[in-house]
Amino acid sequence: MSETLQLSDGNISSAPTPPAQTTVAPTRSQRIRIAPADFVATVSFLALAVFVLGRQWKHLGDGYLVRSGQDQTMWEWFFAVTAHSLANLESPGKILSSTLQNYPLGVNLMANTAMFGVSIPLAPVTLLFGPTVTFTLALTLGLAGTATAWYWVLSRYVVQSRFAAAVGGVVCGFAPAMISHTNGHPNFVALFLLPFIALLVIRLGSGERLIRNGVMLGLAVAYQIFLGEEPLLIYAIAFTIFGIAYGASHPGKAVAAVRRGFKGLCVAGAVTLAIVAIPLWWQFLGPQSYHSIEHGPVGNDVNAFTRFPTQSLAGGPGSAAGLSMNATEENAFFGWPLLLLAAMTAVWLWRLPMARAAAATFVALAVLSMGVELTIAHNDTGITLPWSWFAKLPLLESVLESRFAMGCIPAIAILLALGTDRAITAGRAGQRSTTLLWLGWLTVALLPLAPAPLDIAHRTPAPAFFADGTWRSYVSDGSVVTVPLPRPEDARALQWQVGQRFGYPVAGGYFVGPAGPEDKGKYGPDDRPTAMLLGKTQSTGQVPAIDDSTRATALADLEFWNADVVVLPPGKNQQALLTTVNRLLGVDGRWVDGVWVWDVRNLT
Repeated sequence: MSETLQLSDGNISSAPTPPAQTTVAPTRSQRIRIAPADFVATVSFLALAVFVLGRQWKHLGDGYLVRSGQDQTMWEWFFAVTAHSLANLESPGKILSSTLQNYPLGVNLMANTAMFGVSIPLAPVTLLFGPTVTFTLALTLGLAGTATAWYWVLSRYVVQSRFAAAVGGVVCGFAPAMISHTNGHPNFVALFLLPFIALLVIRLGSGERLIRNGVMLGLAVAYQIFLGEEPLLIYAIAFTIFGIAYGASHPGKAVAAVRRGFKGLCVAGAVTLAIVAIPLWWQFLGPQSYHSIEHGPVGNDVNAFTRFPTQSLAGGPGSAAGLSMNATEENAFFGWPLLLLAAMTAVWLWRLPMARAAAATFVALAVLSMGVELTIAHNDTGITLPWSWFAKLPLLESVLESRFAMGCIPAIAILLALGTDRAITAGRAGQRSTTLLWLGWLTVALLPLAPAPLDIAHRTPAPAFFADGTWRSYVSDGSVVTVPLPRPEDARALQWQVGQRFGYPVAGGYFVGPAGPEDKGKYGPDDRPTAMLLGKTQSTGQVPAIDDSTRATALADLEFWNADVVVLPPGKNQQALLTTVNRLLGVDGRWVDGVWVWDVRNLT
């Protein structure tokens, strides 16, 4: 008798299959038939995702997610430059890196979460409809796909009720952190492979089809690396903690499962390595790679778990004030009703190994997300937390610790799915009060977290100098230097470049690259003196003192950038910038099609 993997009512086991019986082989149409409940769940998830991004879908021409900062511009640039490279049949090296921004040094795209798992298959969409469509589509399918994937795994392997699985799916796909990252981080939204990766690992433990499942696991992990490495790392830690906690219920069986699956894990590792070895080498050792990126302490305040998120029915603009880095990093914010329900569910279902494992995973990831020191209501308690032991480890040193709270999402989803399944079973057994009480609590816990449509703004059109192609008269084989240079605070110049199909490279940009003698990671370029001077002029509105040394430095920087033209678009403190550049170059700029222009080809 063969062994098949079964996960039901919170128990994972290798159970014998029934004796073989004579049956009629199903037809192809029968094999691919989708159950009505599955169809309804999938369509519902997609409809909810479209609702969340509805305003962006209505204004694809000029819509911009307000809370994304400059991230939407950055992601659209990544999607567009990948499509551009593929359309021009460029070499793999030019796909993994580009000199179209941060000219002439360029950008290591593999080290910048360029999401080749999205940008390559959706390149035709980008080329036909533009990167904004790709960006919006990636976010929409990411939300819906993640919810659907978890629904599928939960409904097949964890609970019997499709409704219970849908509850877990909607929590995984539309949790507050997921909605927060939808403002500008598609790599933290497209998480649909993660439940299947976990499932394949469990299947290896059953000892069945080790080679086949190992190959599938290797392919899934490799593809996830091209979707997002940081989410993979966070969820791998979460799944490991879950596995250890679950295995503690049956240590002997857990050890046996590890032994059975070891060969399959080796196969998976070999497959993954064969696919990603060169890209990962490029990421960590290739041109414009960096060693690590430091963010400083960004752990979650305890209050961040009990508050409601900004983009929710119960939240608002001030909900996360002082408790998150920005609107794209509300990584906790489960709300106190959901936390209370999860705690009660863990107690109610404590006899189930899966419930205990989910509860342990939630607690462990929540504590990790709090950083090196426990903070309550903005007050440092002086209590050192476990993250202080891991913060300097390779790979982990670049992780925003507050994001570990995202590993709590599947844990809490499993608890709610198990609780819903148990309540429905009780109702069918005549205990309707249990079902009604549970559904009431579920409504109280989840309704306040219902996501609101993301707000958008309308982009200012590109200056005619770029939009009408006037730049062609000023660019030979050099770069365009905008004043100030594009940077994380203002990356509009990248958008204008995309609109001109990458007809010219730009100095500066928005990316992560090496800076300083130790090649530490930094957002934006390793600033040259002139770039810093122009940035300071814009922020202060004060014209700096200009002498011969300053002019010589400016000319050296322009030569480094191989600048053909310097362009000052409309913006903050434009007059101060105009005066500064005039004095730096010793020649007055010309007003051409909505911008001030200095042709510097004779100077560089």
